[in-house]
Amino acid sequence: MASLFVELSSEEIPARMQKAAILALETGLVSALKDRGFTPNATKTAISPRHMAVEIDGLADRLADRLEEKRGPRTSAPQQAIEGFCQSAGITQEALEVRNTDKGEFYFAVSSITGSVLSECIGDMLQTIIEKFPWPKSQRWAETSLSWVRPLRSISVAIDGVPLTGALQLSERHILAYQAEVTGHPFYSKQPVTISDFASYLADMRTASVIVCHTERRTEIIRQLEQCANEKGLVLVSDDGLLDEICGLVEWPQAICGQIDDSFMSLPSEVLITSMRVHQKFFALKAKESDTAAPFFITVANRRADDNTTDLIKTGNERVLRARLSDAAFFWDQDKAKPLDAYLPLLANVTFYEGLGSVRDKADRLSALATIIAPACGAEPAIAGRAALLAKADLVTDMVGEFPELQGIMGGYYARQHDEDSAISDAITQHYRPQGPNDDIPKSPAGLAVALADKIDTLVGFFGVGAKPTGSRDPYALRRAALGILRMIDEADLDIDLAAIFAEAAVRYGFDRVDDELAGFMQDRLKVSLRDSGISYDIAESVMSDVDDSTANLRWQIRLAGHLQQYLHTEAGSKLLAGYRRISSILASETKKQDISKIPLDINADYFEAEAETGLYQAIQTLPAYQRGDQGMLAQQLDALAALQIQIDRFFDDVIVNHETAEIRENRLALLMVAESHFKQIAAFDQIESIR
Repeated sequence: MASLFVELSSEEIPARMQKAAILALETGLVSALKDRGFTPNATKTAISPRHMAVEIDGLADRLADRLEEKRGPRTSAPQQAIEGFCQSAGITQEALEVRNTDKGEFYFAVSSITGSVLSECIGDMLQTIIEKFPWPKSQRWAETSLSWVRPLRSISVAIDGVPLTGALQLSERHILAYQAEVTGHPFYSKQPVTISDFASYLADMRTASVIVCHTERRTEIIRQLEQCANEKGLVLVSDDGLLDEICGLVEWPQAICGQIDDSFMSLPSEVLITSMRVHQKFFALKAKESDTAAPFFITVANRRADDNTTDLIKTGNERVLRARLSDAAFFWDQDKAKPLDAYLPLLANVTFYEGLGSVRDKADRLSALATIIAPACGAEPAIAGRAALLAKADLVTDMVGEFPELQGIMGGYYARQHDEDSAISDAITQHYRPQGPNDDIPKSPAGLAVALADKIDTLVGFFGVGAKPTGSRDPYALRRAALGILRMIDEADLDIDLAAIFAEAAVRYGFDRVDDELAGFMQDRLKVSLRDSGISYDIAESVMSDVDDSTANLRWQIRLAGHLQQYLHTEAGSKLLAGYRRISSILASETKKQDISKIPLDINADYFEAEAETGLYQAIQTLPAYQRGDQGMLAQQLDALAALQIQIDRFFDDVIVNHETAEIRENRLALLMVAESHFKQIAAFDQIESIR
């Protein structure tokens, strides 16, 4: 079997596009080969800023010849139809075969197809793949008509280590001939690398100062970063996003440690770290078991350590960083010169969203909502209300204008600078949380209240003006806001009537009512949240069915789903489901025959003819006095319903429900309906398909 190797070299591919690019090249080649009848097996890929390489194994050098049959019209068909078939098949009528089938006599066209040769297919495949490559943005260069993310410099193709000849058509007059060699690092590579197989390519490119493999390059960067940190007795501030970006910018990484001027160390650590990351792509360091930034940074250069440029790079980066941090220090001094509430009037000039007023209007709404929510979170209403009022004030500060990532964080610092209560400053800092599945919820009671108020206000407002998520589009992150609300309710164990808070938010906007679709939206997000936490879809459906107000007590639905997930996988849970299904099955069958909802549920013991009827009736009478949502009684009620299976089985073994006497038949149905109602108080067990 043959192995195909393809390498593309270009100017620097943007870091954010590299992962998708190498996947597109790999899938494009595999798909094109399959379309031509080849059966590719394993693939290997590598990508760096200037190089993309794919190797595909398990390919035949040449496919076997084959016969292709195509059935045509009946032999009795009009001549025009027969001639049309011949034309489509590319043969004469004399060459058609006549065959008898179970449906009659038909013409067949039999063609001999010559097997494709791998080396002869590559050129057209690559031309099509490159012309249709799914770059988010691309460009043409020089006199080419081909569009690519950056100018292509070379294309190389080899089969079993032997380079192929050919060319990529860049325009009507320009081609890019396949090359047997590629260049390494632009600063150091003296000899080109000869193309052969994937393993040799990676090794030879390393000799030419290029680590083409993304994973290998990332591992090397991490090793160097940690080595630099250890030499200073510090640890690296984790930043996977920056690490991935740097990995997409350098081909031969060299970590260089620089120092921050002591005069800037009075800035908040978040300012130092953000300024270094955003402006300079520097990694920050901190002391072990501390969140305070240390006076050092690490930059990763695209250089070898032995070219005597380390000190020059270090000095240049320290000088540039001083200028950046001087700007940050100026913003810090300017912003903290006045109290945070002095910025509130400026919020009136910032539109929250068309039709939803200004950010100052939002601040007033948040203050009112947070005050209402505070008791459920264990917070002081006055503290939560004050924190909510000030939560958005830092949006108009210079520091947040420069670094939007610091909104909320800077508000907390400025509040502390002017002696606001620590609970207020902490709540301001935390109120955007959680910003994603990996972010913690607010840890303080007031922070919870403000965070809930913020997300609830946003949801009610955007739904109120019709700016709702559609399909995969969610430009205002409303799904994330809903999931954040659910996480806070669950993880902080908040007993909160979300429907009532939604209604309060609608009043603050001046809406007549909460948009009808918001409750369903929250339920959909709850299903997503439950599935992400390991709850099966049918159990999620069972606890969310037949709920009068689907947002009144989401905490109960979350707790119930988790409890049922565990309980129904026990022996007792299996008994509970078995008992319910015997009852629901007969009632469903009877529903098809008559409207059993009209049968009175007043059970008359005088109609009992069997001990099994009396036994089931008495067992039902002794069930605990349970009400939906009573978490303390849930376990006891489930056990009682599981124990009911014995009486249910005895009833169906000894009693015929469809008695010829109407009163006895309806009495028995009423007994089963009452039994079923106790199950339905907990959940819609008919939604549960199976226990896995």
